Amino acid sequence: MWKPERGSATPLYEQIADYLEQKMTCGELPPGSYLPSERKLAEQLGVNRSTIISAFAELRSMGLIESRKGSGTAVSKFKWGAVPRHTPNWGRYAEDGGFLPNQPFMRRIREALKQNPQLIDLASGELSADLAPIFELSALMKEQGELTYLGYDDPQGYAPLRRTLVSFLERYRGVKATDSSIFITSGSQQSLFLITQCLLAPGDAVAIEDPSYCYSLPMFQSAGLRLFRLPVDKEGVQPEDIRTLYKKHRIKMVFLNPTYQNPTGGVMSEERCEQVLRVASELGLPIVEDDPFSLTCYDGHPPSPLKARDKLGSVLYIGSFSKMAASGLRIGWMVAPHAIVERLADARQQMDFGLSVIPQQVAASFLRSDYLEPHLDRLRMKLLFKRDLLAEALGKALSDQLEFALPQGGLHLWCKLKPEVQDGKLLEESIKRGIIFVPGSVYGSESGFVRFTFARVREHQIEAGAAGFAEALRETIAQQQQAIHKRKS
Repeated sequence: MWKPERGSATPLYEQIADYLEQKMTCGELPPGSYLPSERKLAEQLGVNRSTIISAFAELRSMGLIESRKGSGTAVSKFKWGAVPRHTPNWGRYAEDGGFLPNQPFMRRIREALKQNPQLIDLASGELSADLAPIFELSALMKEQGELTYLGYDDPQGYAPLRRTLVSFLERYRGVKATDSSIFITSGSQQSLFLITQCLLAPGDAVAIEDPSYCYSLPMFQSAGLRLFRLPVDKEGVQPEDIRTLYKKHRIKMVFLNPTYQNPTGGVMSEERCEQVLRVASELGLPIVEDDPFSLTCYDGHPPSPLKARDKLGSVLYIGSFSKMAASGLRIGWMVAPHAIVERLADARQQMDFGLSVIPQQVAASFLRSDYLEPHLDRLRMKLLFKRDLLAEALGKALSDQLEFALPQGGLHLWCKLKPEVQDGKLLEESIKRGIIFVPGSVYGSESGFVRFTFARVREHQIEAGAAGFAEALRETIAQQQQAIHKRKS
């Protein structure tokens, strides 16, 4: 984000006024649109509020902005002496679109990280640079040689990558597939998006784990789907809950993340896996299995996925390169009946004519290379080390106020707070202290839970992150107690 240049001969308030005027001139801030509040803009730009007041005064003197009582400060509709009677109401368009925006907490987290990249990041679900195989991928890219073709690729995905995935999935996940049953996507979220848009219709009922990462994705509500919860315990969902929802609501699909579930880190027991598949086959229900974390299993022996036990083709299996290697390559995959692959490939072709072939070539080379196994061993070892560092730091800082079970794979630590606190206040107090995390309510859970992710945070930041969170928790509790005392008095 742009910031004014301190030490410049041009005063800060003039730099800010010029910057905002440029945004108006290029149409980014059209007539009638509202500027951020003085306080918020001061926080974003790292200046005093008085500096923003001076910048607004400068723009106001030029007739470029106007203050509206009770509403804030807006770009003037009469700037440069012209009345733009036909200017589109872009704010209304932004609010009225059918695709819903992210949850407020998720938007706040992204905003905070954008404003301050130095935050101790216990929220982002991606690998830090030291966990990604950057050297290995760089070496493979050099070995690729000259590019021979840069036209549109097969909308189903780069054929050599699909063939590589056939052997990779059988070796590492016990999933038998053919290259015609594999569909390459830009990641798990695109796979889920295409499923919700192409295989379901508005009004359809679906079952989702509670808590679940899916609740943080507005795409389900944007598709007009009715969501019904499947409570998760230490062994996963209860198979009979699926049957109950089917009888009561005629659910059409079940979304599960059985291995190192996000956010709980739990693993569905073998008995539950068999029962879930049995119930699904009896009801003719498809299961979408999201399996992004299994290869992070700390002992190197991950549980078998549902898809490996699926004899009837009931499971749509989703995987991703993001959590095992590099999110920036944007490579994911789906194993599905060929009719489904063709349907989704047709839809994706309408969107963008398919993925870039270059990252697919790199991913295929990496999965075939001698780099893969050593990288996975190193990834597991480092994730386990970070998990233990975080658990130790939280135990030291919050031994009597927090409880959790140690996951055996994945990137997340799911914690139950013993004191009752408001999620929003706790998040804001943490941001003030330079720490970011995800409140548990984002994932559909009742309040009182938090998800800490230890994949992106640096090892040397973990202890400070736990201590800062502990301070934020104590301050939030103190504020709530003061508020209660004031009401009583």
